[in-house]
Amino acid sequence: MSFAEDLLPDDLLETFRERAAVHDRENTFPELDLADLRERGYLRLLVPTVLGGLGASLLDASRVQRRLAQAAPATALALNMHLVVTGAALHAHLVGADAGERVLAGAAEDLLFAFGISEAGNDAMLFDASTRADAREDGGYTVTGTKIFTSLAPVWDRLVVHGRLADATEVDPRLVFGLLERTDAVEVLDDWDTHGMRGTQSRTTRLHAAPIAAQDVLTLTPVGPNPDPLVRGIFGAFELLIASVYTGIAERALAVGVQVATTRRSVTRGIVHADDPDIRRRLAAAAIGIDGAILQIEKVTADLDALGTGSTGPGITDHGARWFLHFSGVKSRATEAAIAAVDQVLRASGGSHFFRRSELERLSRDVRAGLYHPSDEESVHASYGKALLGEVGSAG
Repeated sequence: MSFAEDLLPDDLLETFRERAAVHDRENTFPELDLADLRERGYLRLLVPTVLGGLGASLLDASRVQRRLAQAAPATALALNMHLVVTGAALHAHLVGADAGERVLAGAAEDLLFAFGISEAGNDAMLFDASTRADAREDGGYTVTGTKIFTSLAPVWDRLVVHGRLADATEVDPRLVFGLLERTDAVEVLDDWDTHGMRGTQSRTTRLHAAPIAAQDVLTLTPVGPNPDPLVRGIFGAFELLIASVYTGIAERALAVGVQVATTRRSVTRGIVHADDPDIRRRLAAAAIGIDGAILQIEKVTADLDALGTGSTGPGITDHGARWFLHFSGVKSRATEAAIAAVDQVLRASGGSHFFRRSELERLSRDVRAGLYHPSDEESVHASYGKALLGEVGSAG
């Protein structure tokens, strides 16, 4: 039995799958899923064993998240945010930076971490912020601004946010990353009513001079892409785990499609759909795309794990200046492959799966949320274009 199967046995996943339909229909957060996962040590997944955790690697987490997404996509995507924070902290810990120690200690005590970075119109994401950060005399900061797509909004214990320092110079603009507790200065709106991934409850969060205590400051970085270990860990864990969740959705859709094909019959042709060459081709195309995504995810995730541990050897690559390109490229290719695979399964499975009672109908909505996660198609192409051709206008 694999690590993922041991942590998430089949009977638990079937329970999650039954609940997922209810949370999608009622637009509610999967509190019982969270309680079951917490009891199994899920929040301590990426905490080293010496610190009281399960000692998993990011590759382990990727496989676990793919498995969870096959039962409850919204639960997997919501918990992804906790794993992004703890995965980044683990990466920083492994490369000798202390930026993530407070996060790992909190996760060891089963604190639930969320991720408040996204801002409307901020295409730079991690590398800049419209949120304002004001220094306090005690070494902490207050942050004022609005964060969007804050998954785990109803239940998080600590929220990772970033803000641009108000007193930094224009020549040297800087960002602060830190942890927030729930206070009156953190306003969580009840505004999550979406096409898919409804159970994540990724609501808007308004920060009204919300305090980051001095001990909860994680790191200070320049504005723009930079090699800060925590930032690299956040970017890598986010992109690779997002890719894992959407690939898991596609895996489940394919399994359902295979089951449909082997039981559904053509009345006019007198054959099961599994013997129809068009159906076979569609399901095969879905499987080809999924396999390619899994291989890419596992390769880059294993390389990132190795970077943290200092491992070398055959098959291990330090991608150097191309790390961020590979993170965003894998996410883009995996989510696009997942959407394409689910669409192929829908086309192969018949009109009954257009009804809301169908699991495939829900998967087809959930998988499309992958379009909106950074890095989106525009930013990925812009990054690759810059890597290949330099800044716009530089060739002249």
